[in-house]
Amino acid sequence: MNICHFTNTFLPHVGGVARAVQTLLEDQREAGHRVLVVAPEFDEGAAPPRVERSVVRIAALTHFNDSDFSVRLPLAAAWEDRLADFPADLIHAHHPFLLGDTALREASKRGVPVVFTHHTLYEHYTHYLPMQGETAGGFAADVATRFANRCAAVVAPSRSVRDLIVGRGVTVPVHVIPTGIDTRLLASGDRQAARVALGLPAEAPVIGHMGRLAEEKNPRYLATAIGLALRSRPEAHGLIVGDGPARAEMVRTFAEAGVGPRVVFAGKLTGRRLRDACATMDLFAFASRSETQGLVLAEVMAAGVPVVALEASGARDMIRDGKNGRLLPPDIPEEAFARVLANGLRRVATRLRWAEAARRTAATVDRARTNRRLLALYEDVVREHARAKRDSVLKPALARIVTEGQIIADKAGAFIRAVTGGPTPTVPGRGGAVAGSAAGLAPAASS
Repeated sequence: MNICHFTNTFLPHVGGVARAVQTLLEDQREAGHRVLVVAPEFDEGAAPPRVERSVVRIAALTHFNDSDFSVRLPLAAAWEDRLADFPADLIHAHHPFLLGDTALREASKRGVPVVFTHHTLYEHYTHYLPMQGETAGGFAADVATRFANRCAAVVAPSRSVRDLIVGRGVTVPVHVIPTGIDTRLLASGDRQAARVALGLPAEAPVIGHMGRLAEEKNPRYLATAIGLALRSRPEAHGLIVGDGPARAEMVRTFAEAGVGPRVVFAGKLTGRRLRDACATMDLFAFASRSETQGLVLAEVMAAGVPVVALEASGARDMIRDGKNGRLLPPDIPEEAFARVLANGLRRVATRLRWAEAARRTAATVDRARTNRRLLALYEDVVREHARAKRDSVLKPALARIVTEGQIIADKAGAFIRAVTGGPTPTVPGRGGAVAGSAAGLAPAASS
């Protein structure tokens, strides 16, 4: 099969979606499929050569709105010969806008289906948009819903996300397939090597965190809670892996708590250094409310690190409260979160029991298992699309015009609804490029 992925974020950018697409590229290529990733340019350069050889870079505006994201330039993809020459059987879109729109256009032009993974709760990322507040949140969520209903099938990384988007009006089939992780590799970190490299005491208990340090990850709450926990446990240290615009504020928060010298900011880590950093953590603190799967949770759990997290989508699918970590009420004060962290460090036997359970949980999302499920979905979608295409009355040229009109209408409709506060309309599924096909009008949800 020839598979083409469209994503607004990819290596060298560090983040959950970038890692997810990289995993799909590597696993699908390993399974014998031809794979192409279409992604924007980043100032940091390219992915490692073994990955970059399967990537088409689209000209983009980098560091959009002072973020570390890139935004593709309009129509830039139309001039990429390598994309034009790739004989895709299926297109997999990883965002509902920018290169997501390009995915719909390419699918319509080629007469192939689109699968969409709803990686993100986009309403939590509106601080990167020119408009703010509830209007922006409503617009972002509605755009994602309308986009989903233009695809042949939707992948939800967790059951909680499936339930959420079906409730919002996604009517095409929704399949729960988590982003896969390499559990064996993630369990291979060297705890003591990381302690030496990071300057952490060999026997000190460590509260860790890993991810982008940005507003959508609830950094002020996180730093306050970790700081209070460290203040109550003078022997403990903190380890923050990742970087982003919230780093300076987190540094100040730890300093104000009087624990700054005991918190190591390791920056962005990859490969062996990342695995070693995970292995050196004793507890993982997580305060984000914007996750769909919480890929980072699965990764640290594979390394045997229990998680203390706020109850939210993604986290609730991975954490069993009191079994493999703690899942706390979403409105719990920072002081109470800190007490749970401190108690987790104190109760060593309990923490070790959680660690074993965490490894078993992570094994359920091993990439070998999840990739098989996704490839089976691709095969079903391609087969159903071929049948629906035979029955379609739309000529290819007309289908492209219809698709362009749908893209414009969906954005305009989402904006009008966000501004007026009107009800969410039911947007019929389109099954990819075949308007009204059975592939887009099947039952709403499956797992």
